[in-house]
Formats: sequence, C-alpha cells, structure tokens
Amino acid sequence: MSQLRSQSADATKGRVLRAARTLFATRGIDKVPIAGIAKRAGVSVPTVYALYKSKEGILRALIESSLFGQRFQVAIGKLKGVTDAVKLIELTPSVARAIYEGESSEMGLIRGASAFSAALRKMESELEKLRFSMQKERVELLFAQDKQRKGLPIEEARRILWMYTSRDVYRLLVHEGGWTPDRYEQWLSETLVYALIDPSSSKHKSVSPGRPNPA
Repeated sequence: MSQLRSQSADATKGRVLRAARTLFATRGIDKVPIAGIAKRAGVSVPTVYALYKSKEGILRALIESSLFGQRFQVAIGKLKGVTDAVKLIELTPSVARAIYEGESSEMGLIRGASAFSAALRKMESELEKLRFSMQKERVELLFAQDKQRKGLPIEEARRILWMYTSRDVYRLLVHEGGWTPDRYEQWLSETLVYALIDPSSSKHKSVSPGRPNPA
C-alpha cells in the first residue's frame, strides 16, 4: 500500500512539473500563478503547496531535474573511482556538457520567456554557488598531488575551472558559435589542461586557450 501511495505521489509531482514547465515557457515564470499550475495539472492548489511549498519550489525542482538529471548522473558517474587529479580535470568538461545539454533541452524556452524573472536569477545564482562548491574537491586533489601549473594559487585555479565550465562559455561556443557539443567538450578539456596542469603531469600536449582544435 505504501508503495502505491509513493507511486501516486510521484505521478502527481510529475504532472505538476510538466504543467509548470509548459506554463512557464509560454507565459513566463512571474505571470503564472499557483492556481494556474494546479488547474493544468488537474490537482488542487493545496496539493501543489504540499508538494513544493511555493512557486519557487516548483522552479527549483524544474531546474535541478534539468541540470542534474540522467545526463548529469551518467557524466558524474565517470568520475567515480578516478584518483588521478589530471584525469578528473580532463573529464570535467563532460559534466559541464551534460548540465548544459540538459538545461538547453528542458529550460531553454522557460529562460527565453522569463529573462527578467528575479526568481530565476536568484535560483541560478544559488546553483552557480553549488557548482563552484562541487568542483572544490577536484582542485584540492590536483594541488595535493602537486600536479597544478606552477605558481597558480589554489583559489585562482578554482575560479578558472568555474569560469571555463560556465553556462556563458557553452552558450557562446555552442548556441551562438555553432560548435557541436563534441567540439566544445574536446576544446574545454584541452583548455583546462593548459590552464591548470603542470605540463610534466599531463600525457597530452597542452593547447593554448583561443586555439581550439577543429572537430
């Protein structure tokens, strides 16, 4: 019986999120009331509040599912068990790619319709802080293994990694520059190695930023 209740709750959550995604994408986040989401999902307003507490709670669930969904889980799984810091840096672009491919397919229309939404900007700021925090262990391991580029402070290394793996870089190269995700991932891996790794610690030839290899 408890399993059936759980399945029913999951189905209800899914309906609410699908309804919210459609409405946010067509009207913009700020113009959609909880009552409108409840009506489209076929549930009561109190049910929506019980599941997500607020419209911001719904938005958070949508963003987290798009950024950290199946693509992300597969990419982050490749990092598990890897103990070489250089290899972890080389694999980091696959995680960035997974995040932004998921976001583009599920949040692109919402972002377009809600460009000036304060709620969206606040949520994205929080997630940027989370992304920065998630990368900390990889950079610390790089310095612990003494494989960082000489003279590079650890906090600067963290900021470089965070900047290069940002949404803006992906957008400029893939969405506006016409690069394929494969080319973006290859270039980013080579660029991070050049920017962060002591050349003697990497098996690959460093490629200077701004000189991406053609795909």
